[in-house]
Amino acid sequence: MRKFFVKQENRKEDKIEIIGSDVNHIKNVLRLKNGDQIQICIQETKENYICEISAIEKEVVQTEILQKIDAIAEGNIELHIFQGLPKADKMELILQKGTELGVSKFIPVAFQRSIVKLVGKDEVKKIERWQKIAEVAAKQAKRDLVPKVEGVIKVKEICKLANEYDLLLLAYEEETNNSIKNELLNIKHTKENLKIAVIVGPEGGIEKEEVQVLQEAGAKVVSLGKRILRTETVALQVSSIIMYELEE
Repeated sequence: MRKFFVKQENRKEDKIEIIGSDVNHIKNVLRLKNGDQIQICIQETKENYICEISAIEKEVVQTEILQKIDAIAEGNIELHIFQGLPKADKMELILQKGTELGVSKFIPVAFQRSIVKLVGKDEVKKIERWQKIAEVAAKQAKRDLVPKVEGVIKVKEICKLANEYDLLLLAYEEETNNSIKNELLNIKHTKENLKIAVIVGPEGGIEKEEVQVLQEAGAKVVSLGKRILRTETVALQVSSIIMYELEE
């Protein structure tokens, strides 16, 4: 059954309206019709409903609620990825697979060694495209939320956000003593719901001075093992490890 996300304002008592690009997708791609059933998730509340299409108009699809169902796709971990801007289509892979793995927010970061530079209209267009990729992946994975893709920030802005997290991890290839396993064991079972963030550098890595600044802000510098991983691999490996170890 196809899943769609709508805002709270689109629910009217026992009816829910679908607007925007999903209307065209329903009409011309899926070719759904009156009487077909779909799943709708209210973004703000994560409430899920089985609905029946009652009318397909030019700019809106009208549905009637048949049944409320339990939300089961989200666990106890809110995971954010601070991703150093990568080249080419690597960010799209990170967004797609990270969404499938349970990431709740992606924040692109301009590190000193970042080759890609996004400013002005280029940044706006990229963020819009990336957000759409996250939305499509969330539907496919039947998530109960669409991960948010934020605008590009710098290292100093990560430092300002550090206190918001129960654990802030920095994956660093030169770290040899502290493993991600150690940090996850330290935090496991400390709280029912955990807010965790992972900082991943770009292809060129992270400058030592950036590592120091982040460490002073509270980031735990960790090793991911003996092998050097590509930036897109790091984000996905760490997400998988965290969800495996901590998600309930």
